[in-house]
Amino acid sequence: MAIPQHTIDQILDRTDIVDVIGQFVKLKKTGRTYSGCCPFHQEKSPSFHVYRDKQYFHCFGCQANGNAIRFLMDIGSRNFIEVMKDLSSQTGIELPKDNTDSNKLKYKRESKPKPVEKKPAASTQEPLVQQPSNSDTPAVFEHDPFAEFQSADEAFYGNDPFAHFDQIADGFEDVPQDGNLYDLLENVAQFYEQQLPLSQIGQAYFKQRGLSAETIAYWRLGYAPEDWQHLEKAFPQDIEGLKLLGLIRTSDSGRDFDLLRERVIFPIRDNKGRVVGFGGRALNDEIKPKYINSPDSEVFHKNQLLYGLYEGRKQKAQDWLMVEGYMDVIALQQYGIHGAVATLGTASNTDHLNILFKQNNRITIAFDGDAAGQKAARRTLEIALPLLNDGRELKFFVLPNDHDPDSLIRREGIENFRRLLDQSPLMSDFIFALLTQNQNIATPEGKSQVMGELKNLTELLPKHGSFRYLLQQFFREKLGFNRKWQPQVNNDASLSFSTKIDAEEYVIAILINHPYLYIHFEPLRALVSQDLLLFHILNIFNVIFDELPDDPELSTYYVLGACAAHHHELQHILEHANISDYTSSPEQADKLAADFSTKLQYAFLEQKIKTNKFSSLAEMRNLKQRIAEIAKKRSLTLLED
Repeated sequence: MAIPQHTIDQILDRTDIVDVIGQFVKLKKTGRTYSGCCPFHQEKSPSFHVYRDKQYFHCFGCQANGNAIRFLMDIGSRNFIEVMKDLSSQTGIELPKDNTDSNKLKYKRESKPKPVEKKPAASTQEPLVQQPSNSDTPAVFEHDPFAEFQSADEAFYGNDPFAHFDQIADGFEDVPQDGNLYDLLENVAQFYEQQLPLSQIGQAYFKQRGLSAETIAYWRLGYAPEDWQHLEKAFPQDIEGLKLLGLIRTSDSGRDFDLLRERVIFPIRDNKGRVVGFGGRALNDEIKPKYINSPDSEVFHKNQLLYGLYEGRKQKAQDWLMVEGYMDVIALQQYGIHGAVATLGTASNTDHLNILFKQNNRITIAFDGDAAGQKAARRTLEIALPLLNDGRELKFFVLPNDHDPDSLIRREGIENFRRLLDQSPLMSDFIFALLTQNQNIATPEGKSQVMGELKNLTELLPKHGSFRYLLQQFFREKLGFNRKWQPQVNNDASLSFSTKIDAEEYVIAILINHPYLYIHFEPLRALVSQDLLLFHILNIFNVIFDELPDDPELSTYYVLGACAAHHHELQHILEHANISDYTSSPEQADKLAADFSTKLQYAFLEQKIKTNKFSSLAEMRNLKQRIAEIAKKRSLTLLED
């Protein structure tokens, strides 16, 4: 049984990992985590931790880790399907039944060609009124739209657009009774591709947009003839499948017509490279709407697809840029920018952003610089904020007025375009500019208004992440409440601490000044030696973290009070530690903390494996696996930098 990833994600979203593991392990709430003795190896002191907010467990002794599915598989020695069936019944989310998905892709094929009904020609003076083709309301005609196509031997643009498909009419008695929607979509894509060389207007459009023959072939661009029944003529045995895909629709009078007519065609591919739908752009300004996309079907869900994602992954893109239209994606790819994607005629949503964040934790979104663009940016910002878990970074590429990425890269060239793209502001800077543009921040009233609007936005950020508090601190200091943020940044955190203190003490200095970065350093609790000050400070943080005040300055005083027993050691550390790198921007502070924590985890694990003190072979194996995972993470971070 193949279980789609979105079904697995839904089940995990509805599963409380604390409740699942609590059936097998006695858990105790300690600060923001739940801890207990590991069920996978013998231990006396608890090193097994469960994170409800991350839906994740980790044992710092034997290095066992994973989600609820992995825990149930390991604890009961069960396979994936058995565990998924149990969780499915508990959460109420149905698993796909055997062959159900494949049956949805099937349709009944005609054994004989469907004849085209002949009608008398209508007056050419009667107007044609058509509802937008992407509307749920069928088209309404004031005269017979098919009358002009009654001559069976009539040529189209001086050529017969169906000449390549004449063989379809032969041997229909041997045609299989069941068709497959993916196969049909591929055939339709080929049909539209073959029509482009026959259309002077279609070729002229792409030439005018500056596309090369190689680019047209790479993106499989095509043309849909103006004939109202061209798909019925080309695929007479596949009418049912074409209707299931929404490529053939039915008017109120019961007549069938093709959705896409007299348009250049953009095939849309899923993440496996299969054609799942089409976008069509009108070539006649009188035809509305300008763009039409295939309607949702069994294989096409526009809210979960991004145009250009498959092609970008194929080109091994590292940086991802969300733009508005198909031509923006194609033009950027032709110039060598392979990570551009576009939504399919809809506003960006959480699914779109999550898809991109799975490709890279850093993404950029392009917007027009006008009022409409700012409104769209604000809306996208509000959608994105709840998704910004620690480590994720969002940038905003504000385009010059009257330009889209397609026109901008043609005007500026690739080098200047990349420079403008690289200068895109971080989200923290973008929010500051957005909230202060209509306020006089030289006055207390203006500052108060900005902080009030900021609070509304930061409440959308994940509650247990560090970024919401770093952003508040960033605004307070930008507005003059605290010391100024330093513009110069040393990207190598390992060189940032003074020779008078060691790495563990440097972590303490970071935590005192930025308490909410504890989220990144928490894994060190199970790795540092118990005779170090850091061990005691981390344990204090684990107890008080949920009680920290929202105000960044007050949270520092709260931590100092909780750590009063170590006052003298802390005074020495704070006097000698230089953590100015962590006051450059919220994004930079968050990234440096994550990188520095990863580096220290790797060092501590390496040190532990050299001791050769393991309770079992499984513990040693898991420890080596954890070291390999961290090493891979560190190498990816270096590549991104």
